[in-house]
Formats: sequence, structure tokens, C-alpha cells
Amino acid sequence: MVLVAMLFAVIGVSLTRSIGGAEIRNAAREITAGLRHTRGQAIVKRQAQVFQVDADARTWQAAGREAVKLPDDLEITLETARSEMTGENAGGIRFFPDGASTGGSIKLLAQEREWVINVGWLTGEVSIDEEF
Repeated sequence: MVLVAMLFAVIGVSLTRSIGGAEIRNAAREITAGLRHTRGQAIVKRQAQVFQVDADARTWQAAGREAVKLPDDLEITLETARSEMTGENAGGIRFFPDGASTGGSIKLLAQEREWVINVGWLTGEVSIDEEF
């Protein structure tokens, strides 16, 4: 009986971790897509576009789209140029018509998992890295 209870406890913890892992992975992919969309809009419209993040409200917004709120168990932080900060924990990454950007990174944290989305300032290239 004790072994069965221990097995269910292990399965429950494992299931919770994989749900949390799927949540952060999905959010990282959505943010990456939003950054790429914003860059694409800057190129197509031939005018600067800004991808916005509000860490206090745990929201992000791609150019021309509605703001997206992260699940309660995910935290987000933004590192960007000082000129792009709009508040203590809010700001944006600006993309220019030639595809370049102000650069920066967005970190997603959930439990002990961390995903980092980097934006190159010279090329505007968006890449994603998982860290533990």
C-alpha cells in the first residue's frame, strides 16, 4: 500500500512538472513568434515597430496585436535599451525597417525552468534558449 502511494506521488509530481514545462515552452514559442511578427511588420510597413513587455502585469504585445497575459505561474523579465524602457519593469524592443533592432532579451521563469529569448541588435534575429 505504501509503495502504491509513493508511486502515485511520483507520478503526480512528474505530471505537474511536465505541464509546467509545456506551459513555459508554449509561452516562449508564442513570444518568439510575436517578436518575429513585429520585425516582419517593421520591414513590410517600412516604419519602426515595438514589441512591448510589462513584467508587473505579466503581459506582452506584438505590433498590431492584442496584449497577451501569461499564466499565473510564469514570470517574465525584459532586458532592453534604456531608451526603450517605459516604466521600472516595462519596455519594448524596437525593430527598424531594415530588420535591425534595439536588441535585448526576454526571460521566462517557471519553477526551476528558465527560457531566454534573445534579439540581436544588429540583425534583429530572434533566437530561443532553454536553461535549467
